[in-house]
Amino acid sequence: MVNASYAGRTYPPTPAYEVGREKLREFAQATGMHPVHVDAQAARALGYPDVIAPPTFAVVIAQRCERQLVLDPDAGIDYSRVVHGEQSFRHHRPIVAGDRLVAVLHVDGVRSAGGHAMVTTRSEIATEGGEPVCTVSSTIVVRGDS
Repeated sequence: MVNASYAGRTYPPTPAYEVGREKLREFAQATGMHPVHVDAQAARALGYPDVIAPPTFAVVIAQRCERQLVLDPDAGIDYSRVVHGEQSFRHHRPIVAGDRLVAVLHVDGVRSAGGHAMVTTRSEIATEGGEPVCTVSSTIVVRGDS
């Protein structure tokens, strides 16, 4: 069972993730494209310094961050029993190719519901220099034994 005492825990910042143009293109192609996600000229024409990430690209960085909790043996999360509950993104500015981003994971809540555990996390994504980029909130459901 998930360790309820993890509510309120904060993990250390992740190593920097360098956002590459090709990663943004691949993500945009998989999720629907707009020229600002794949064409530097189109992005610059709209005032961006380079191609920008689709709004949900932040999930790539957030899931790397959440891995700290999922792999923490004392957290008690059996990943084979995890289903995605919900996710939201609050962008402070667009993610741009060339960004070097770090994320800090906060475990905002652990509660029981119907024999399952609901774990709510928040990944605060920022540049290496500390500029806020995106806040990703997520809830996972860890299915109980029944």
